[in-house]
Parts: sequence; C-alpha cells; structure tokens
Amino acid sequence: MSVVRESDLIGIGKKFQIETEAGDNMVVVIHDDGRRELYRHDDEDNETRCVMTLSDEESRQVAGIIGGLSYKPKALETIEVALDDLRIEWYKVEASNDGVNKSIGELGVRQKTGASIIAAIKDSETKINPGPDYVIEPGDTLVIAGKAKHIKLLKELLV
Repeated sequence: MSVVRESDLIGIGKKFQIETEAGDNMVVVIHDDGRRELYRHDDEDNETRCVMTLSDEESRQVAGIIGGLSYKPKALETIEVALDDLRIEWYKVEASNDGVNKSIGELGVRQKTGASIIAAIKDSETKINPGPDYVIEPGDTLVIAGKAKHIKLLKELLV
C-alpha cells in the first residue's frame, strides 16, 4: 500500500505527497482555483519537478481513467474497492439477467436498493453517471457504489 501525506498550503490549496509501493515519490498540489500540479521527485538530482498541470475537468478525466472507469483489465473484472462503509464494485450484466433491457428508472435501482450505478461500460464506451432512462443491456459492465448490503440488493434486482 502506498503512503500518502496530506498538508494544507495556506492561500494555495492542499498538497499530497505519495510514496508508491514501487518506491516512486510524487506530489500532487490541488490549487483552490481547481488546477492540479503533478510533481515527481528525481532521486539522482534530488530535485522535485512539475511534470504536468491539469485543469479541474482534465483531472477528473484522468482520475476516471486511472480509477478504471474507462478500461478495466480482464484480471480485475470482479474487483471491489472499499472505503470505510462505501464499496465500489464492477458487475458484468449477462443476457439471462432479469434486469436486462430495462431502464435504471424502471428497475427503481436507488429507491429499491440504496445503491447507485455510477458508470456503465459497454465495449469501449463509458457512460458516467447514467440517468434513469439508461437501458441496461447484455454485456454492460456496471460500476456500482453503496454499502455492501445495498450492492447485494442491487445484484439481486438485476439477476
């Protein structure tokens, strides 16, 4: 697990120092105006250099890519992430599922389960935060978030 240190930069924003499992050192500065700067520490020169500056929108796009909303390696198809009580899971929709060819609204996903579908992935296309009109189709991979009991209810609703 990587080590993350967080500190306030008065009048600027927040700084996150990250040491990865591989031993790399990175600093992320989030400015109050939404900009993000990524710095990398070079052990040879003993210097930290800005390698990239991103807007708020670009940062969110990159976060989605790194977080696996656009592409998920085959080995991680059943991955789940747990953050305190919040869980995020990927669920592959099969043709035999009862929830197939029904919209999120028609199924009453949030009302009946308490879980949320935060993305739907089909082939190379990702729909972030699909609305109630989104129709769930065979082959979709749904990125679902909620407490464990809510995610279980959502899976039961889809099966």
